[in-house]
Amino acid sequence: QVQLVESGGGSVQAGGSLRLSCEASGYVHTMQMGWFRQRPGKEREGLAAISPGGRSISYANSAKGRFTISRDNAKKTINLQMNNLEPEDTGMYYCAAGLWVGVTGELLDPTKYNYWGQGTQVAVSA
Repeated sequence: QVQLVESGGGSVQAGGSLRLSCEASGYVHTMQMGWFRQRPGKEREGLAAISPGGRSISYANSAKGRFTISRDNAKKTINLQMNNLEPEDTGMYYCAAGLWVGVTGELLDPTKYNYWGQGTQVAVSA
């Protein structure tokens, strides 16, 4: 059984930065892992995801150039460095893990993930 615990959320002003971390328990070495976001009144969306070995990475257009995902398999953690945050980035951020099937194009598809954390809140003020 895989469990995921996020940390690092908080409140920041526009233009600021936050670093989210996700610590996994259980065997995640063969799993793709990613960060998803749910903004008020909107569906959950994929932001950034990474394959088990880190060779394949995918970013949503809204994240490109501002967010960076990284993975440390020895520590079973993934991180999301978020820079130049905007009020539109406000929402609940979730870490997720799912069996890697080798399709980079599906890295941001939430239906490909079986395990989810409880989320960490991010609030960006103007």
